[in-house]
Amino acid sequence: MSKTTPRTAPRQRPGPAAPRRPAPLTLSDHDQERSYEHARRLRARRRRARGETATAWAFVSPSILVILGLSVVPVIWSLLLSFRADDLVTPSRWVGLANYRALKEDPHFSQAVRNTLEYTALYVPLSMLLGLALALALNRRIKLVGLYRTLIFVPFVISATAQGVLFSFILDPQFGAANSVLHSLGISQQGFLTDPGQALLVLVAISLWSGTGFCVVVYLAALQDVPQSLIEAARLDGAGRRQLLRHVVLPTLTPVNVFLLLWQIINSLQVFDLVYVTTKGGPLGSTTVIVYFIWEQAFKNFTAGYGAAAAYVLALVLLVIGVGLRLLRRRGPAGLEGATR
Repeated sequence: MSKTTPRTAPRQRPGPAAPRRPAPLTLSDHDQERSYEHARRLRARRRRARGETATAWAFVSPSILVILGLSVVPVIWSLLLSFRADDLVTPSRWVGLANYRALKEDPHFSQAVRNTLEYTALYVPLSMLLGLALALALNRRIKLVGLYRTLIFVPFVISATAQGVLFSFILDPQFGAANSVLHSLGISQQGFLTDPGQALLVLVAISLWSGTGFCVVVYLAALQDVPQSLIEAARLDGAGRRQLLRHVVLPTLTPVNVFLLLWQIINSLQVFDLVYVTTKGGPLGSTTVIVYFIWEQAFKNFTAGYGAAAAYVLALVLLVIGVGLRLLRRRGPAGLEGATR
């Protein structure tokens, strides 16, 4: 009987080796300590930043509350009020755009707008021209120039209320010093603030007496910044005083002119104190300006919603003027660069 040979199992091919897992990285004690110290410093820095932020808000919050309470909230409240009929006593009611439509047909509002525009058209250019002329005269080395500059600027510091009281006494038709001087010169007595044909012009003159000083100071500062190299170069080219003023000085004053124009327009459109103290809108409404009209409607006639609508018409006009002059001022450097080449 033959012996059977044992059957050998077939050889299996080795499969792909299983990927070895990377050995976990272990930080040394020194690295762990550095990482912990970095995290601790980061947390301390964040706590310090939060503390500084809280301290800053603690200092700023009173000012923010004042701004919100005296500026933002009244603006929003008056905007809503302009769409309501409100006498500040009884409950108000919603009227929509009725207040604005009534303004369009109100002859008293139209008269206030005309008076304000006339006042602005007279005061703004005259104050700037007088300010520039006085600044050019005082931008020289003359004796007692500091005293002259101070005397011109002092009226600007006096409040409009004090100016109104002062000129009410001076221009009084019966006992004022102005008529006494005119009488001594052989000129007939004038009504001044009591004459409908003169009252607005007198207010313009009073405003010029006080407001020109600000223009003088601004122009003086601008004139002292005119590059002397341009002036000397123009003189070497044979330019006289007029050519020097026209082609060198005035182009460099363009940004200042735009600023003063915007400043004076805003002030003239918001004139109130002087009118309230001197004429109270009279005589016969000849000096009723927009702001006085707003005050009269809100606190004298007790039509607060109507007055608020007039106030927002004025605010819209001021916004348009401000945006327009700002766009004009942006174009100023290009024109200035071209003028000084």
